[in-house]
Amino acid sequence: MASLAQHVAGLASPPLSSAPRRRPAAPTRPSALVCGTYALTKEERERERMCQLFDEASERCRTAPMEGVSFSPEDLDSAVESTDIDTDIGSLIKGTVFMTTSNGAYVDIQSKSTAFLPLDEACLLDVNHIEEAGIRAGLVEEFMIIDENPGDETLILSLQAIQQDLAWERCRQLQAEDVVVTGKVIGGNKGGVVALVEGLKGFVPFSQVSSKSTAEELLDKELPLKFVEVDEEQGRLVLSNRKAMADSQAQLGIGSVVLGTVESLKPYGAFIDIGGINGLLHVSQISHDRVADISTVLQPGDTLKVMILSHDRERGRVSLSTKKLEPTPGDMIRNPKLVFEKADEMAQIFRQRIAQAEAMARADMLRFQPESGLTLSSEGILGPLSSDTPSEGSGEGQTTDE
Repeated sequence: MASLAQHVAGLASPPLSSAPRRRPAAPTRPSALVCGTYALTKEERERERMCQLFDEASERCRTAPMEGVSFSPEDLDSAVESTDIDTDIGSLIKGTVFMTTSNGAYVDIQSKSTAFLPLDEACLLDVNHIEEAGIRAGLVEEFMIIDENPGDETLILSLQAIQQDLAWERCRQLQAEDVVVTGKVIGGNKGGVVALVEGLKGFVPFSQVSSKSTAEELLDKELPLKFVEVDEEQGRLVLSNRKAMADSQAQLGIGSVVLGTVESLKPYGAFIDIGGINGLLHVSQISHDRVADISTVLQPGDTLKVMILSHDRERGRVSLSTKKLEPTPGDMIRNPKLVFEKADEMAQIFRQRIAQAEAMARADMLRFQPESGLTLSSEGILGPLSSDTPSEGSGEGQTTDE
């Protein structure tokens, strides 16, 4: 045991030596000892403050999210519902366009729902760009809700639907007033042409077109039209050019100058279409000079100006003349262009002569009716009977037997 104890003791400490012990060298001391904390810069202090505020706010959101909020989520939902608008299909809603795209425009309707106006619903006409319909950011307009996108609940708006309602109402009003409107031909088929009237597409059958033109010849031309049928429910809008032209021509009197088209030639004259009415230009009324062969002066399809000599509305007959429009006899044969250029001027002279002749005829009748109190001046103007004009049966110029 003793030897074991000695062995363990020898492991714990070095063996004793009789040699003198050396003192260990003193440790090297640093030149300076720094104690305390470093001073933070202004930016570092601000960053530390913001981090502290963020930690505090994060803790509040986790432990008390509604602390400091004056209303609850239920109150918010209730407020949104109470201020929401009617978004039923067919409802009218006022909105402001805030962004346009190639496909349409986004509209602010002051609702939780998004609203979009597609390009093909921007107006009655076909447009390629939304700006062509006058739709720009900032536009305030009334729209109609026509659909809802089930995917994102976006409301689909329309201006075309509102404009269509107004256009149909306008057409019904014009039909009731029996007025003549102007329509532009935009297409056609074997049965007639399609004309644009008040923004709506109407059909004009060829039987209701005054001329014999084809659909291609009438394309892009403007025609006077009258309404034949206006049926919004069936979408039927039928128009007549012949009726409009006939109604217009019916208002023209003797001496009026109209534009016509030669329909056919006969040995005794030419039939002229003057807008739905066929008038006869007799061979004797073509020129002051004799016309042996009408075909040397006129051909079917020719356009010319003619004067109305008479109009029998009951029998539907109209007598025409170009002879009355000649500045000098024979111009219709030698220079028809000059006749058409001077047509209105010559017609005015003709009407003045007619008026003067009628006045003289009335004066002749009044000569036998002195009680009317009218007489005809030397210039052919009717006026009051002067006091110094002797009247039939007066005593002036008469002698009395004594």
